[in-house]
Amino acid sequence: MKTTFKYDHYYKYEELKSNLEFFAKKYPRLCKLEVNCVTEEGRNQYAVTLTNTATGDPLSKPGWYLDGNIHAGEVTASMTAMYTVDWLLTNYKKDEEIKKLLDTTTVYVIPRVTPDGAETYLTTPYTLRSVNREYLPEKGGIKEEDLDGDGVIRMMRIPTKYGAWKKDPQNPDSMVLREPSDHDGEFYDIYPEGYLEENDDVNLKSKKASWGLDFNRNFPYGWFPESRQPGAGKYPLSNPETKALCDFVLSHPNVGGAAIGHTSGGIILYPPGTRPAKAAFANDIKVLKEIAEMGKQELGYTPMNIFDSFMDDQENYDSGAFDDWCFQTQGIPAYTMEFWDLNGLVGVPFDWGSRSEEPMSKKLERFNACMQWVKENAPQYFSPWQKMQHPSFGEVEIGGFNYKFTHQNPPEHLLVKTCEDDARFNLRFAFAMPRLEIASVEKEKVAKDIYKITAVIGNTGYLPTNLSDEAVKLGVNKPVKAEISAEEIISGKKTEELGDLSGFSRTVTGTHFYGNISTVFSAAAKKKVSWVVRAPKGTEIIVKASQEKAGTACAAVTL
Repeated sequence: MKTTFKYDHYYKYEELKSNLEFFAKKYPRLCKLEVNCVTEEGRNQYAVTLTNTATGDPLSKPGWYLDGNIHAGEVTASMTAMYTVDWLLTNYKKDEEIKKLLDTTTVYVIPRVTPDGAETYLTTPYTLRSVNREYLPEKGGIKEEDLDGDGVIRMMRIPTKYGAWKKDPQNPDSMVLREPSDHDGEFYDIYPEGYLEENDDVNLKSKKASWGLDFNRNFPYGWFPESRQPGAGKYPLSNPETKALCDFVLSHPNVGGAAIGHTSGGIILYPPGTRPAKAAFANDIKVLKEIAEMGKQELGYTPMNIFDSFMDDQENYDSGAFDDWCFQTQGIPAYTMEFWDLNGLVGVPFDWGSRSEEPMSKKLERFNACMQWVKENAPQYFSPWQKMQHPSFGEVEIGGFNYKFTHQNPPEHLLVKTCEDDARFNLRFAFAMPRLEIASVEKEKVAKDIYKITAVIGNTGYLPTNLSDEAVKLGVNKPVKAEISAEEIISGKKTEELGDLSGFSRTVTGTHFYGNISTVFSAAAKKKVSWVVRAPKGTEIIVKASQEKAGTACAAVTL
């Protein structure tokens, strides 16, 4: 797949900014770059609007939304978003599918939600959840730090007779749990590489992360305070970065679908995330599954409902997420894309939704398989145990793989494949939006200078114009409107409201008892509207159909 820039490394802020500015300058008719918010450290959260403005205003077309990097370390997601922008613009004149998409649809992209957090992740040894801002800091424990100066915070094993670990006699790089009967030998505690901060307790612990904010727990739907949901923030949308996302969706009412980029796990999560799928509307779940199936075809990822399969604790479930806000307040089909699955790649996948506690032996099997894969496929990110003198513990050993670019994100040489696969899914998802057309406009002369105008308005898209039954329940669906340009209307209103139009997702199909396939009944995707108007012969009458999610269509008839 052809692109302008390379996707063999992770972009720091200045490169991301430079590439976006390049696209806005090179393709002014197709690409508009805006600052969606400015972070506390003065970086821009950029919003990109992609559409052919020669074929209509961006808000007059169905809209589709893509983002990445709500979590600071999940930089694969910002790269897949950047790749999609690049691929669509670079190939607009050469690829008929891409041209059709940008001629008829508006694609919105916020490639890096947390530029401050991502920059810290990419330029320092530290890992963090969302942003490098202190949040309810606590003192005491082993604070993560790069002691040996190699730019990575690895594992640190500390010899102690109280330790729960011992060396694996079969593998010098690995560790095994101490048996209950082990009483003599070398035993260890294993902590992240770091310093011991002030600690009144004689027992060791890891220091609680001071950068504990979790942007994906800060959205208004299902928000809980810190006591129930760690990292949720002081109140919903208390972070400028998260508020900017909600404001963006609300100010772009044509958005009809959303793909929200995360890592990792190799799964495609669909809502609801605060109640079981069986408690949602059956038609909505059908649609959510069918779109997710396209993601499975392109990326090989497993689709699953957030609440049923992803939440281990269904009483104190994680919530306050962006996908749930999109779907459960706006009715927008929204997906969390968990890119990259090292566990599955090494043959020891995580069993999502099992509800049973995984034995430690399985976890160690997976860890060792991942470590072996890193040694063989990304050796630059592996270090064997190395001895060093620790200021608090004496001689310790530091080693292991770099979690950032092996487990949380793919090594750079494997990044482009994920970007390519996701771009193909994004194209297909965006084409699933509702789309208005005027199927026909007919005139019938009633008397001198009096005509009956009849139009059939249709939705040719997969999704209904209301997007979901959830939107109808919430009361956020907007009707399709048909407007006629005639100055004198004898019968009918200048603007008629037609309600919702189904998409072909609502067509019922099946197989006959004797084996034939059939359409049981078609979706209610078309409606007829009529006016009686007075106008001289030769007058051009224009009929316009519009709906915020499905776009605008016009047709003319001459009397």
